[in-house]
Amino acid sequence: MPKQLLPSLRERNRYIAFEIITDSDLSRDEVVKAIWISVLKFLGELNASRTSLWVMSWNDEKKNGILKVSHKSVDEVKAALTLVKEINGKRVIFHILGVSGTVKKTRERYLKEK
Repeated sequence: MPKQLLPSLRERNRYIAFEIITDSDLSRDEVVKAIWISVLKFLGELNASRTSLWVMSWNDEKKNGILKVSHKSVDEVKAALTLVKEINGKRVIFHILGVSGTVKKTRERYLKEK
């Protein structure tokens, strides 16, 4: 079993809380696909791979979620998200609620979860 990386060698992550403003229902798969398409178009494959983008959670009822990204690529991912205007023909608006260094603080501050 390989040894775990020291904290000083690990990649630092940031967590982006977002909500989608729309009248229609969206599934997690639709949201993930729309995010990835936008990031790939905006950054290209090489830079998209450097973002370490991961959709950590998605709430169907509240239409909000959390993205995990590399600390170096927060601004690029935020810019790519604002370019999403529709998902499967449904008009949407991506609203970035905030960015934090831990999942716990992201949930508490921006998604009002305990």
